[in-house]
Amino acid sequence: MKYEGSIYRPPSEAYSLLIQVSTGCSHNRCTFCPCFKDKKFRIKSYGEIEEDIVEASRYSSVGKVFLCDGDALIIPQKKLVPIFEAINSRLRGVERIGLYGNAKSILRKTSNELKKLKSLGLQIVYLGVETGNEEILRDIRKGVTYAQLVEAGRKIKDAGIQLSVTVLLGIGGVEKSTEHAVDTARILTDIDPDYASALTVMIVPGTPLYEDYLQGRFVLPDEFGCLKEIELMIDQSSFTKCFFASNHASNYYPVKANLPEDREKTLRLLADVIQRGQRSMLRSEHLRAL
Repeated sequence: MKYEGSIYRPPSEAYSLLIQVSTGCSHNRCTFCPCFKDKKFRIKSYGEIEEDIVEASRYSSVGKVFLCDGDALIIPQKKLVPIFEAINSRLRGVERIGLYGNAKSILRKTSNELKKLKSLGLQIVYLGVETGNEEILRDIRKGVTYAQLVEAGRKIKDAGIQLSVTVLLGIGGVEKSTEHAVDTARILTDIDPDYASALTVMIVPGTPLYEDYLQGRFVLPDEFGCLKEIELMIDQSSFTKCFFASNHASNYYPVKANLPEDREKTLRLLADVIQRGQRSMLRSEHLRAL
């Protein structure tokens, strides 16, 4: 397999076959994200992609496939469909195909186009929401509004595709921590995803957020401040059926909950950890990672 630059995938795609269909991120302006600064966005040619699929066809069975990089769904439908068809015709044992999609790329697809991809094996789309606070969305240069994020998320669900969203603990800083948590609970309720993952923002050198941090314009909540954000998000959100997790390596304390049934139990657990205030119960700073 020929990969260009660093490759990123969701934790749940740890054992998936990674096929790089594009390089970088079509947006690539978020102030907190260092992930795709080492390469320019481009859509790979069908020939390049087909070569990787042919190589992967030598495996006895594949299982799950994840299409990289940061926004594979931005690929025009007439180019994306043949990629899905090649995966289905050449690879054995494919159970599902997943990819990242940002709100703008989702909204560019028609409902019928998304349903077509669903029929070809697209079973899950990962959408970075980050926050439900309009001011913070502008500050982090997300490039979309609250309404666009909700519309994009619902569009995926309406097409029968599973939706996994990510939110960022701490992205509002100490100053907007409560507003961030409350508004993020509201947008999670409005989107009603199948999966929701809370990651903790990590301030990485070379990003605009890092410069804000150095200049004192951004102060990250401490470990227990981030836990209070999770507590607020779970307390004030409402889901039909969602698996909520904060077990990513960036987080200080792992949470796994089937909501709404585990809501009260999870809130009691978080309240107990926060009340105790013992850092020994949390992940050490040197063990955290992107």
